[in-house]
Amino acid sequence: MRILVIEDEQRIAAFIKRGLREKKFIVDVANDGEEGLFQAEVNPYDLILLDIMIPKKDGLSVCKELRSKKIDVPILILTARGAVQDRINGLNAGADDYLSKPFAFDELLARVQALLRRNRTQKTNQLKIGDLQLNMLNHEVQRDGKKIPLTSKEYALLEYFMIHASQVVTRTMISEHVWNEDFHSMTNVIDVHVRNLRSKIDDGFKKKLIHTLRGTGYMMKE
Repeated sequence: MRILVIEDEQRIAAFIKRGLREKKFIVDVANDGEEGLFQAEVNPYDLILLDIMIPKKDGLSVCKELRSKKIDVPILILTARGAVQDRINGLNAGADDYLSKPFAFDELLARVQALLRRNRTQKTNQLKIGDLQLNMLNHEVQRDGKKIPLTSKEYALLEYFMIHASQVVTRTMISEHVWNEDFHSMTNVIDVHVRNLRSKIDDGFKKKLIHTLRGTGYMMKE
């Protein structure tokens, strides 16, 4: 799952990013409201963590604008403002939850997971291709009933492949959405991780699911 953190305090943004990545989330960071609004409009996110006191465009304005554009991704507001009216303003702007600073990462994670569960009540939490299953909430992967342990990056790569099943996934797409890095510096790294993932997902199974499209990229399909 992919999360956008809109936070101008670099120490806090780095703390959140590191913790969420350890939990196998893909995390993008924007340091001001205009950049955050742009990223939220052009990229698909499962959740947005939004600070209120950010430069260029404040968090409440960002939240209202996202909702006016029918972007219904869950939004968790983070702010040092803890007054009741501030909470009300945030929720009225379209936010789904509110967390006051300072906060413990465990509480942030619990709220993130709760919002993701709530948002997926009418969606599936499971991705499935053939006998391969991926649980997007507990990050458990199984094939033919056998659990497959993956590294954080392998899990993110597999989730991206499965979300885009039967579609061509280029190395550029992978570098931007899984690594958030420039493609030209990532080519060999991507190939190595795909090879490692394929060895865990496909080796020992008659039907191969990860297919290489020479000169183009990859495709996951039965």
